[in-house]
Formats: sequence, structure tokens, C-alpha cells
Amino acid sequence: MADDLVGLRRRLHREPEIGLALPRTQEKVLAALDGLPLEITLGRDLTSVTAVLRGGALAPDEAPVVLLRGDMDALPVQEGTGLAGASGVAGVMHACGHDLHTAMLVGAARLLCAHRERLAGDVVLMFQPGEEGWEGAQHMIDEGVLVAAGRPVTAAYALHVFSGVLPAGSFGARAGAITSASAMLRVQVRGQGGHGSMPHLAADPVTAAAEMVLGLQTMVTRQFDVFDPVVITVGVLRAGTRRTVIPDEAMFEATVRTFTPATADRVEVCARRLLAGIAAAHGVEVDVAFVPERPATVNDPVRAALAARAVTETFGAQRYVELAHPLACSEDFSRVLAHVPGSLIALGATPPGVDPRTAPMNHSPRAQFDEAVLPDGAALYAELALRTLGATATSAASSGNGIVGTGG
Repeated sequence: MADDLVGLRRRLHREPEIGLALPRTQEKVLAALDGLPLEITLGRDLTSVTAVLRGGALAPDEAPVVLLRGDMDALPVQEGTGLAGASGVAGVMHACGHDLHTAMLVGAARLLCAHRERLAGDVVLMFQPGEEGWEGAQHMIDEGVLVAAGRPVTAAYALHVFSGVLPAGSFGARAGAITSASAMLRVQVRGQGGHGSMPHLAADPVTAAAEMVLGLQTMVTRQFDVFDPVVITVGVLRAGTRRTVIPDEAMFEATVRTFTPATADRVEVCARRLLAGIAAAHGVEVDVAFVPERPATVNDPVRAALAARAVTETFGAQRYVELAHPLACSEDFSRVLAHVPGSLIALGATPPGVDPRTAPMNHSPRAQFDEAVLPDGAALYAELALRTLGATATSAASSGNGIVGTGG
């Protein structure tokens, strides 16, 4: 299937879409699934695709259900790779590799359908829009994806490719938190404008905002345990219209990443206290909005161990990396794992000849992904479903004669 999966990925990459409404992406996915023995349901409030594959090894009322997630949306990024197959949509790019996730899940669907009589349960294929800040997973949960098979999902898995960090073809996972929680911090500083040459007659919000930005970084290193880390990155900073004018207001927005609920609660308290103190010292006012977005993605130890065995027994021990620390990115697959035990698995897709330590990372306009990982990603999705659904195919899989066989 390698050529078919590469072709699908390239079609998705050339025509990326953002948010919860991905009609052209949905159309491509439906075309790729056409003819397979799947029960397909489309989203009501978003262009999701939920496909249920009925296994044949157990009666429906006794069978477990496994969910495999593939997200489909792109980012508002102008592609800067210079590749021939680059995005054809101005200002939109699959900079996070979701086009690969979608193609791999289609490949898994084809593999599993070909062996449906050996599946000791049902498989829910979750093609999800709106992962990039649109709460797509929660929308699909609200619309019933976790009971799409008529019974609750009993385990869930997702793969996520990375254009750096891991060498191409390496799978990485860990028990416990694997990605961070995220929150949005928005700060509005209100002063009193004036002439740039006479700041003593004004209340400058710009210098106060600048001190706040730096103060937040110092707060992270001095008030939080280095072994329960906090990341605060200011991505938006706005103030003023001309260099000679002190403005009335300045504002900035930051993303906040944490790994435990206690630290997530404490960082808000500490940030509000710090920002109020700096504002008082400068004689300005400050409004602070702290909005939690996603919880940490927490892998179930049993499912994470199953994923590790599936990788090492299918592809070889050299292909699996036990992640020493969680990743500071966030994932709305966390919404699924809040209800269902499962695991998120990282997949290295660094292009050939590129050092993973210096490769442009996901979300970069120059991020590139190695398409050679597509067959192995599809194979692992299928293997995870096979192993999770029971013992009917486990012995065959462990001997190298499973759905995909040793080496994928």
C-alpha cells in the first residue's frame, strides 16, 4: 500500500484545511475508504468521519472495542519548504503532519478490513478535524465517537509524527504524562499615553509589559520544581503606533504548558500575583485572563506497555525509544484518554540526511516529514488493534505471522 498511502498524503498536503470544517479532506478520506466493510458516520457539527469495523471472532455483545485516532486539520502557516508538492493554499500548511496521520489510519483500515474475521472485537476509526486548538476531539466525544460501536470503547491509541527529535522510523512512548497540559495567558496593560520625549508625564504600559514578559520567565525558574516543569512562551506582543508616541495600552499573549494538575493551578496563582505586582510598581493597571485549554495526555501503563511490545516484536527493539520525559507540546487526544485507557505514540519522521536535533520542528513553515514512515505507521495502528482485541490473533502476531508480520 505504500504508493497509495504516499499518494493520499500528497493530495491532502496540497489542499490543507483549518479547523472543524474540512469538506475537501473529508471527501478524500471517504473516497479512500470506499468499498471497505465499514459502518461510516459523518459528524453533525464538524466534518468528522467515524468508521466502525465489526470483527468476527466474538459475539457483538461480548466483544471489546478499540479506537484508533487520526487527526486531519492543518495550520495557518505559509509553507516555506520549497518542495514541489507544497501546499497550494496560501497561508495554510500541514505543518504538524496530520496529513500523514490520516493516510496511516486509512492504511490501517485497509489492513484490518482484510483480516476482519480474526478480530476479536470491533474497531472505531476516528478521523478527527480541529485538533489544532478547535477542540475537535471533544466535539466528536459529544457526538458519540466513544460509543459508535454500540458499546463503550475499551482502549484507544493515536500516533503522532515528528519532523525532528526522533530519527525516522523510531517509535517513542512512556507510561504517564506524554504531552503537557496547555493554557492561554492574555495580559492587557493599561497606562496613560504621552509624548515619547517626556515619559515622566505618562504611565508607560510598554516598559511594564516588557518587564512582565521577562518576569514570567524568572518566575518559572524560581518558583517551580525543575522536575515538575512549567513552560511559558509569549507569542504575541502588541503596543503603539509610532515610535514617538507612548500608547495608552499594551498587550501580550502566552502559551503555558504544565504536566500535573497541581502545577497548572499554581502557575495561574503565581502569574496573577507577579503581574499585579509589576503593574503596581509601574503605576499602571493590568487585566489578566488565564484560560485552561487541554489537560495533559496521560498514557495508561498497561496500554503503553502493549504499544512498546507491539513495536519491538513487529519492527525490532532498535525501533522503540522509551521517552525519559514527556513532550512539552499538547494534544487533544488527552480528551479521549480522560475517558478511555490508551496510549499516544510518537513516530519519528525526520527526512533522510537531516539531524533530528536540528531539523525544523512541527509547526515550522519549513517542517518536512519522511513519507517512508507511512506503511509502518499503518502497520502499527493495525497491530495495536489486533493485540488489544484479544488472544485470538496474539500468538500469530508474536510469531511474526500477524496482520503485518515482522518488519511491517
